[in-house]
Amino acid sequence: MNRMWIRLSLAFSAVIMIAMFTISGVIRIALETNPQYQEEIPQPVKEFFQDIEQYDRPINLTTFFIIVGTVAVIAGVGMSRSMTRPLRELEETVETFGPHNLDERVQIRGTEEVRAVATRFNEMADRLQKDEQLRRNLLADVAHELRNPLHVIQGNLQAILDDVYPLNKEEIVRLSDQARLLTTLVDDLYDLSQAEAHQMVLHKQSVDMADLVKETAVSFKSVAAAQQVSLQVELLGATPYANVDSGRIRQAVTNLLTNALRHTPERGEIWVTVEQRGKTLFIIVRDSGGGIEAAHLPYVFDRFYRTDSARSRDRGGTGLGLAITKAIIEAHDGEISAASPGRDQGAVFTIKLPTQYRPG
Repeated sequence: MNRMWIRLSLAFSAVIMIAMFTISGVIRIALETNPQYQEEIPQPVKEFFQDIEQYDRPINLTTFFIIVGTVAVIAGVGMSRSMTRPLRELEETVETFGPHNLDERVQIRGTEEVRAVATRFNEMADRLQKDEQLRRNLLADVAHELRNPLHVIQGNLQAILDDVYPLNKEEIVRLSDQARLLTTLVDDLYDLSQAEAHQMVLHKQSVDMADLVKETAVSFKSVAAAQQVSLQVELLGATPYANVDSGRIRQAVTNLLTNALRHTPERGEIWVTVEQRGKTLFIIVRDSGGGIEAAHLPYVFDRFYRTDSARSRDRGGTGLGLAITKAIIEAHDGEISAASPGRDQGAVFTIKLPTQYRPG
């Protein structure tokens, strides 16, 4: 009795029976009180009532009840089964859907409400499948990124123990570099997990954003010069102030500059622009590097996403810099976007942050 198709069948049956009894009673009363209507009644209806009059009323009611009830039940069962078939298919799909079978989808059909449920289920299934793929990719990438420095540290330590390498400063520096890489990766993963859980701690204060960005860019001058890359900073308009965590914003700008330097070839150029437009601060980092194809632009802020899957990880970075930058900017109620005309035509990253107006 708790099945939907049974309940619908009973409901349909009751409605049909009540409707037929009501129509029959109305016609009877109309014919008895208004004989002139008999001429307007179709001949098949007249014959139906003439046949009924041949029986005594108890037999008439019993027979009529059985016939109408049977027809109503058959019609109710047919209609309800037809209406609930898409729900049964959805139930069967849900039962087989799981971590090891995320390809199942529901055929969209039935009433508008059922179609809406099926559509939402398929959308949910698509998101779960995408999230599962991202989770697997994340685990694979984290394992790979951790494995490399660990293997180097383990190999070098074993070589020192076997007296292959002497325990000197040069070897200690090499081990320290690998340990620093591990620390950076772990810190980046922690920052990203905090941001995604909306638990990133921010120590906000009013900051001169022009000075902050300029100081951050200046710290990259020597690195850019070593790579024969021109790094220019331009400050446009009035000095912008914003209520931000200076350390986090510095981290975001650093990530963008690191990314720009990584993809800009020798004799290339990087421009950093700070500009206030109305109540919005713009921090724009442009480079003349390898550019980004249009198909990759929506994913550049994803964790460990690489526009060139064949590119070696040895080019540096943990693959989390842009994802962390996006999380930091959004935690400040800002926006970040990426644009590029195409491959080998450079890229532009734009940060938008709300500013504060300071009197004169």
